[in-house]
This record gives sequence, C-alpha cells and structure tokens, in this order.
Amino acid sequence: MSPRSAPLAWAVACAFLAACGGSAPTGGVSVTPPTGPAPGTGSTTCAVPPEGAAEDVSRPTSVVGSGRPETCTPEALEAALQRGGVITFDCGPDHVTITVPHEIRLLNDVGPGGLGDRVVDGGGKVTLSGGGRNRILYQDGCDESLHWITSHCDDFPHPRLVLQNLRFEGGVSTDPVRGGGAVFARSGQLKIVNSVFTGNRCADVGRDVAGGAVYAHLQAGPVYVVNSTFGGGSGLGNSGSNGGALGSIGVSWVVLNGVFSDNRAVGVGRNDGNPGGGNGGAFYLDGNTFTFAACGTQVTGNSARELAGAVFLVSNDGTGSLLLDRSRFSSNPGVSDAGMPGFFVLGASATVTATVIE
Repeated sequence: MSPRSAPLAWAVACAFLAACGGSAPTGGVSVTPPTGPAPGTGSTTCAVPPEGAAEDVSRPTSVVGSGRPETCTPEALEAALQRGGVITFDCGPDHVTITVPHEIRLLNDVGPGGLGDRVVDGGGKVTLSGGGRNRILYQDGCDESLHWITSHCDDFPHPRLVLQNLRFEGGVSTDPVRGGGAVFARSGQLKIVNSVFTGNRCADVGRDVAGGAVYAHLQAGPVYVVNSTFGGGSGLGNSGSNGGALGSIGVSWVVLNGVFSDNRAVGVGRNDGNPGGGNGGAFYLDGNTFTFAACGTQVTGNSARELAGAVFLVSNDGTGSLLLDRSRFSSNPGVSDAGMPGFFVLGASATVTATVIE
C-alpha cells in the first residue's frame, strides 16, 4: 500500500467502527493489497470453451460504488446482488476488501426474466470477505424462502451464478450439513473464472460436509472453474471436514489452468465413522453419474487427515469418470490408492494423459 493510500484505508475502516480504536468492524470496506497469489496458472495450456470463459460485463445492471472506496459498502454490494443481472464495481484505483457482516442469501426471482441470473465481476480489484465469521454468498434455487422459480430445481439451469475476477477470503460456515465456507450453490448453474479463494472454511467434522471454499449441489451442467487459485501458499489454504477447496454431491466439474495448494480436509472418521470426514484435501466428489475433469492444473501440497490428499471421488452406482490431462498432482498426503498418490477413486473410470501423479 502506498503512503498516500494508508490514511485513506484507516479513514474508510473507521467509518464502519462505532469508534476508531475499537474492535474490528463486523462489516465494511477497506483499501487493502490483495491477499495471496494471482489467479490460476496464468497459462493457456488447456483451451477454454465458450461456456467456461469470462462473460461480457460491458453493460452492467448495477455498479457497486461511485469511484471512491467508501462508496463500496456491504450494503451497496447486497443491494446490487439482490437486483440480479450483471454487477461490476467502481471503488477507485486501489484494490478494496468488502467485508460482509452476514451471509448474503441470493433471491431467485430477480434479474432478467426473473430467473435470478447474476454475473459478478470484480475487475481484479475486489476481495469479498466473510471476516472469519460468516459465509459470503448463499444461492439455493430449491429454498422456498428465497422464492421458487421452478417446480424442478434439481435440473433447472437457473439461477446462474458467475463469479469472475474476484477474491474470496475469510468465509466461514459452521453448518453441520452444508459446506461452502465462501460460496454455497444449490440448483441452477455456477461458474468461477479468474478468481482466488484463500482462508475459507466450512465445519471441521461431518460425513458429507465439504468444500472449505465452495460447495455445489444439483447443478444443471458441469461447474467450470477456470484459471483460478484455491490456497496458493502457506497459511492461505481453505479447509473443511472434507474437500478443503471444493465439495459436491452429484456434480460434474471442469477445472482448467487452475492452482490448488495448501488446502486441508481436517475431519476424522471417513464416511462410515463418527463424527466423520477427513477425505479429499483439495476435492471431495460424491454421487452417482458425474465427471471430474482437470486440464492444465497444478494440485500440490494439499492434505487429508483420512483419504486422498488431492482428490476423493466416489461414484455410488459405478458410472463416474475421472479425466486428467496435462496436470500435476504432487505432495498431497493422505491414504491413497495404489499407484495414484493423493487419490481415492471408487466406482469411476480413469483416463490420465500427460499428467504427473507423485
């Protein structure tokens, strides 16, 4: 931070304190340098299909802020999110962190066509934080309290939630059933592009509680995670009972040109123990027919207290698929399959091409 911006950061932070010099605010905005590495590998090792690419935000529905950091309040953020559509930010020239004082529960019947679709683009200069207290974003197309838009939320392609050019940190969920410390998405379609997730966590124990950073369920199609980083350095990792970075049941994933490191599955008891958990240091993937595909992705230095320091994948009906291409999986301790360090794969076919697993 430059000497000129330091006083501004303090002034902005103080605006959200009951009195300057008191305890940290429960929500607010501050001028801060970004925490952690750049998003993804920064390479184009694997081509990104149109459905996985960043989306056009040249005509936003809402702009959070009016050119100064103090205008990018959590209230302004939540108001924009609840209008739906395309959301961008104008918080000034410096990187800002917006700390939300509570989980933002996204309404399903807003935006174009009343379908709840959102594209949220931070322009590479915005971190959304849970302040180490609460989850950041919650989307659930099957939750009546958030307004139903369909009678078949299990396969409906809306609401869409696209998160791009953002950072998420300090998101926390203590829900004993649902994971996703930063983002929980059930129903519709989630996509993550050019983003960084650090220091998020979900509940420490539980059999299917997963996704220290992100949890997805009942997605209409594969979740694309493109050129994004989860963890990325010592002390920056995400954690949860299972799936330190990502968790899901019955969801297909396409992970392209990503970085996953220093994430941890910290539960104990596996899926048949009490209280359960500890599987999948980076990824926890359960369900029936689904595919996990990773291309051009680095998965290193993650850990699991029980099974699979990198990828835990169980297809209960034996129809799952694991596709690995031009990626590296290394130094991911946990009980593993023979010949595949860092992996526990059950009920799924595996196709591995030009990939290092060590």
